[in-house]
Amino acid sequence: MQFLPLAPNGSTPVRALTIAGTDSGGGAGIQADSRTMALCGVHACVSVAAVTVQNTLGVSGFHEIPPQIVADQVRTVVGDIGIGAAKTGMLASTAIIEAVAGVCREVGIGRQGSIPLVVDPVAASMHGDALLHAEALDAVRHTLIPLATVVTPNLDEVRLITGIDVVDDRSARKAAEALIALGPQWAIVKGGHLRTSEQSTDLLFDGDAFHELPARRLTTGNDHGGGDTLAAAICCALAHGYSVPDAVAFAKEWTFRCLEASYDLGAGHGPVSPLWRLQLDGQ
Repeated sequence: MQFLPLAPNGSTPVRALTIAGTDSGGGAGIQADSRTMALCGVHACVSVAAVTVQNTLGVSGFHEIPPQIVADQVRTVVGDIGIGAAKTGMLASTAIIEAVAGVCREVGIGRQGSIPLVVDPVAASMHGDALLHAEALDAVRHTLIPLATVVTPNLDEVRLITGIDVVDDRSARKAAEALIALGPQWAIVKGGHLRTSEQSTDLLFDGDAFHELPARRLTTGNDHGGGDTLAAAICCALAHGYSVPDAVAFAKEWTFRCLEASYDLGAGHGPVSPLWRLQLDGQ
């Protein structure tokens, strides 16, 4: 695959920001975002929105960070360090979503500003544990998603946000149209959870044209953090100035390689792994 450019040693790399929750098991959330950003050669800045209590078996609890503190982390990073792109993950509550949306508009993050924003509308863990209060779904739909340069829900999140159960290409296209109607510039309907298909095809849509990104389906239970990894890789490519289709194509291949390199951890689902990147010399 073609990698993102690396900054020469001693020079400042491209910067990106993740606004999300932690994963105490290290497989998803801010940990997955930061790991992908680092191995893509990007300096990762963070705004912690929630602290989860989780391992490979599931999420047993989470603590929300005060909304003003979440927004202040964004404001202080952008004002001093500067970023090329940002992404959101677990935002937990309406109050945090509103605070994040407000500060993003203030500092120029989002489709109306100069800094691209990837919205990963995290609502539940892969085990089905809630990571978003139910009443916050309206804030996701009408406050967060309209800011997005690209929104990247999985199929469970598509159903929660749009009410559409994606079972085939036709329903995937209908879901993409429903997502675009909420106001993002681009929407991805990811096919990774559509287990009935031999291919894992992601559908990218901007309101005019559909772009299909197929990949061979990998059979593994170690896919924890796959959605975070995809969104973080898109964010990295956007920070480098890639177009959205090119950024998504890069991220799709990156995530496939991370799935191939996934490993066992604990007694549950292991994580996708970008550590394969460390084994390549001279690239």
